[in-house]
Amino acid sequence: MTESPSGEPIAPFDPTADRREYLATAAGGLAPLVARELEGFGALDLREDRAGIHFHADLATLYRCLLGSRVASRILLPLVRFDEPDGDACYVASRALDWPALFGLDATFAVDVTGKSSHIGHTHFAGVRVKDGIADAFRDAAGERPDVDAADPDVRVLLQLQGRQAQISLDLGNGGLHRRGYRGSGGDAPLRENLAAALLMRAGWPEHLETHPDAQFLDPFCGSGTLVIEAALMATHTAPGLLREGFRPHGWSGHDAGLWASCVAEARDAVRPWQGPPLLGSDRDRGAVAAARKAAQAAGVRDCTRFEQAEALTLEPPADHGMLVSNPPYGERIGNTPELIKLYSLLGERLRSAFGGWHVALLVADTTDSQRLGLRASHKHRFYNGTLACHLLQFEIHRRDEPTAAPAPDFANRLQKNLRHLARWARRQEITCYRIYDTDLAEFPLQIDRYEAEDGTVHLHVQEFAAPASVDPARAEARLRGALAAMLEVTGIEPAHLHYKQRRAQKGRSQYQRAETAQPAPFPVHEHGCRLWVDLDAYLDSGLFLDHRPMRLRLQQECRGLRLLNLFCYTAAVSVHAAVGGARQTVSVDLSNTYLEWAEDNFRANGLEAEIRDGRSRRQPGTHALLREDVIHWLEGATDTPGMVFERIFLDPPTFSNSKRTEDDFEVQRDHAHLILLAARLLTPDGVLYFSTNRRRFELDHEALTGLHARDITRETLDEDYRRPPPPHRCWAITRAGRE
Repeated sequence: MTESPSGEPIAPFDPTADRREYLATAAGGLAPLVARELEGFGALDLREDRAGIHFHADLATLYRCLLGSRVASRILLPLVRFDEPDGDACYVASRALDWPALFGLDATFAVDVTGKSSHIGHTHFAGVRVKDGIADAFRDAAGERPDVDAADPDVRVLLQLQGRQAQISLDLGNGGLHRRGYRGSGGDAPLRENLAAALLMRAGWPEHLETHPDAQFLDPFCGSGTLVIEAALMATHTAPGLLREGFRPHGWSGHDAGLWASCVAEARDAVRPWQGPPLLGSDRDRGAVAAARKAAQAAGVRDCTRFEQAEALTLEPPADHGMLVSNPPYGERIGNTPELIKLYSLLGERLRSAFGGWHVALLVADTTDSQRLGLRASHKHRFYNGTLACHLLQFEIHRRDEPTAAPAPDFANRLQKNLRHLARWARRQEITCYRIYDTDLAEFPLQIDRYEAEDGTVHLHVQEFAAPASVDPARAEARLRGALAAMLEVTGIEPAHLHYKQRRAQKGRSQYQRAETAQPAPFPVHEHGCRLWVDLDAYLDSGLFLDHRPMRLRLQQECRGLRLLNLFCYTAAVSVHAAVGGARQTVSVDLSNTYLEWAEDNFRANGLEAEIRDGRSRRQPGTHALLREDVIHWLEGATDTPGMVFERIFLDPPTFSNSKRTEDDFEVQRDHAHLILLAARLLTPDGVLYFSTNRRRFELDHEALTGLHARDITRETLDEDYRRPPPPHRCWAITRAGRE
């Protein structure tokens, strides 16, 4: 017997032993499945601890485990265990082993390290110390050492760090067993192959195959196809080790080439052609689908699988019954709570309405995702996808004898009624972007805007307001699920064109904050002869305030030959309308670089050039100027610039602002009179200043507007889609006193 640095005895390796103790490692949550596999291969004396599943096996059983295990991470021959694993301890433990008895000088080797220890700052250093111990042990015994090949060694040594303990082993699988060899790059956030196999086992796919020889399988979020391919390997009884090209545990001295060849032949003989329908995978990402097809070809299951580009939320079931197993996107992967709410709400409705008779298993990162589905899980198992804790939720979708009722019928009826009325009005007015629902029903606190891109594609911009605290959150979730599904049903749009956001009370800069979306995709729309860019994903607002549509048209018609000043210009849609209408000059002022660049794109989209420049410059602006400056600071100095007067001024300040780039905050009720008086200094004697605000219960301070007359024109600035009280904004036409 030899002793480790901690004094624990170690049995020396005996290459002639009939049976040895091995260790199978497993990812979090997979150990019971690995143990079940090992027992099926004939392993004995199974014992689980922190390191994994210890078992005894003869060489043939070991080979069957290496070839056939779908779930194990690695299969190891433990050599030494020791405590307090600092660099010196790793070296001493390694050098004490009889390495020449384990492999020869002609074999190349590599050292991998897993885990971590407080005694070692960098795991690479620990691996180097183990390698040094191996090299010195060989030099002591033979006067020379074998070569290192980190990429493709004959023998792989594994150092496992587990806090205050460590273990050195031979890695008999020469690396992670999840590396089947069929998957290249491509597809987002793929599952490891052994985790995919574990999900299928927990979902009952192997048992389902036994009772349903014509089993139908579907993964509607297939990514690079791992779940479908692993399901096909199970269906064809293909041992995953057969796919590892060139793999054989030949480098260590316990290897028996003849027995290995016999076990490989046995595994090949067990492969059966699949007689059932193709196992289906779909994904909205064309690149992921291409990667899945390529991987299936490499895995030898191309003939029994089919991958297609499709939208999961509108997918039709390929059969009356079957098994759906999938890993839909979740927060860690797409990082957008509103997008997740939309996805899981619509997915739950789709499963309930179309997949009656199916068994469904979904891997989710958060149990709240299951609540958004609106389905009750029959089973729940905990797994880890990398370091992220997840749950596999299983559902039995019951078949319904009667046709499924329309989701949220009251909401659907109101939306349909609104659309019929507004669509006729919009066609007459040649309007393609308009509001179709504005919290019409108290149970559905939503605002829905319809945007038609210039290519004819229709999008819905949906904003949900917080339900009162008295409303049961579960009931609110259920209503939202129904409403989102009804939107798709009533309008016929694709789910990808439904842009859902949560709207909460906003203050200051947060009024225009970015929404945490993965892939913003701006597109152009048309309004009264103008081409304007909108983005329904990146920000809470789209870049085009639809309620100001009549005001934009008014200024487009009034500004021919005139000069327009647009304050707090946002994306300068008002300025673009004026320019298209023949304005002699437009000056647009805003503090946001983002929105000024957006404004520049809007001008360019109409064949106009606009110059972005620092608003502190007092030189005369060009024909269409975009000035970067705090509006109040700019107004306080604008009268110093010769010729800075305008026949039309549009003033639409935020309700509240406390930009980091200015020292002062702004509140429209408190500060509007001062702001209007500053702006009016730049108004020509016969000019008009249009002041607009969306602050609820706003009161204009007429007495403070010395020398000015203000006329409420709110009703004149509301189109048919914004006629429901209360109005979305208030608006006044302000002129010099005596001109009214």
